[in-house]
Amino acid sequence: MEFSIKNGNPEKQRLGCVVVGVFNYRKLSAAAAAIDEVSEGYLSGLLRRGDMDGKLGSTLLLHHVPNTLCDRVLLVGCGKERDFHEREYRQAVSASIKALNTTGTSDAASFLAELTVKRRELSWCVEQMVEIAAEESYRFSHPSCKKEEAAPSLKKLVVNVPQRNHLAIGEAALKQAQAIANGVRWARELGNLPGNICTPTYLAEQAQELAKNHKLKIEVLERSDMEVLGMGSLLSVAKGSRQPPKFIVLQYSKGKSTQKPVVLIGKGITFDAGGISIKPAAEMDEMKFDMCGAASVLGTMKAVAELELAINLVVIVPTCENLPDGDANKPGDVVTSMSGQTIEVLNTDAEGRLILCDAMTYAERFEPEVVVDIATLTGACVIALGHHASGLFSNDDSLARALVNAGEESWDRAWHMPMWEDYQEQLKSNFADMANIGGRAGGSITAACFLSRYAKKYDWAHLDIAGTAWKSGKEKGATGRPVPLLTHFLLQRTSKKA
Repeated sequence: MEFSIKNGNPEKQRLGCVVVGVFNYRKLSAAAAAIDEVSEGYLSGLLRRGDMDGKLGSTLLLHHVPNTLCDRVLLVGCGKERDFHEREYRQAVSASIKALNTTGTSDAASFLAELTVKRRELSWCVEQMVEIAAEESYRFSHPSCKKEEAAPSLKKLVVNVPQRNHLAIGEAALKQAQAIANGVRWARELGNLPGNICTPTYLAEQAQELAKNHKLKIEVLERSDMEVLGMGSLLSVAKGSRQPPKFIVLQYSKGKSTQKPVVLIGKGITFDAGGISIKPAAEMDEMKFDMCGAASVLGTMKAVAELELAINLVVIVPTCENLPDGDANKPGDVVTSMSGQTIEVLNTDAEGRLILCDAMTYAERFEPEVVVDIATLTGACVIALGHHASGLFSNDDSLARALVNAGEESWDRAWHMPMWEDYQEQLKSNFADMANIGGRAGGSITAACFLSRYAKKYDWAHLDIAGTAWKSGKEKGATGRPVPLLTHFLLQRTSKKA
């Protein structure tokens, strides 16, 4: 979709549709009031007759409104004006885009970014509108998977700002939003691919294409390379699959040469059957989404490269499949990680931490400023937080606060969870330095505690995205989260160093 920023009068827009807001109790927004005035009370008359009540998320499409130059006017319900916060704004924008995509119009001008959102500035409103429009207009497409379905009708969206001196603010927000939306879209596309297409090799090829397009440094380690490095934990997971594992390392270096890099590590299990501790058959198809951590860090790298941020960034993707096989991990096996620590594998379906721990040890060579790993790690996190917030764990409170703040700013929210030393007791093993699970109680916490044992040499955070990386049911598909959170986190770090 094409986006642009303009400042104009709603009644003078020569486009397929103009979008304006209506609050409860027949309260017109400023743009709606302007149309009402030139149309001699056409909108207020409709409201008086009860054609629309302003309920949040409701829409009413009007044709040939008197004395306007557009073909259509879309009224969007915004709820109570005094309660118009971030959530309400996003719902109104989402409803408007869904309605526009069914009208047949190819271009539209939205005046919703002009609305006053409590605690938010214009730049936030513009960015959210662009990202939501891109999200609502996304359709999965891959020639090997399905026939191309009809694309949404809306091809061009003009985001209107209230004053001419707001144009620069709008343009900056638009540029940022488009980069994030492109990263999210790519992460969704990778996540939605089936496991027989999106293999570890495919992920490596996609990373190489990204590196070529944006002049990034890339290295892809093969099984033999990992054996030399002693990545026994990661390789133990890969043993059950015929697909060769890959270890992808991307480097973006546009910060100062003295600046230590931020390292992002994404879990890349391209299909997770659970191994010998096999998962139930129901909904196992969704385990193609177990590489959404990898997709998110690749999507973030794409956004950063498009924005040309002045930062040094390393993205690491350990990737393999987790399948049952005669050579696969067995419950009770003991494996040796790259750090030299031994692990008793009590449950082969707790494999994500087994590949991440070796990646975390590998990250030490970059002498990172901070390390953040992103993983669809535990069902326990879904039970704890549902599908609204990602679980956040960290060995540094200031890093955790920065990630929480980035999530709030991007509306890709995370919740800081405890990781007290008390929980480490659950990982004790009689036969190895640690077990890979700590029982049902506090499962997402003990998984983070396991990872923390490999983060002794740097500040580290872990994002458990098991509840936020994809949706089930009618809207089944990858979400692209937490690309917005991670990009805002890096934007914030860039601005502090400027």
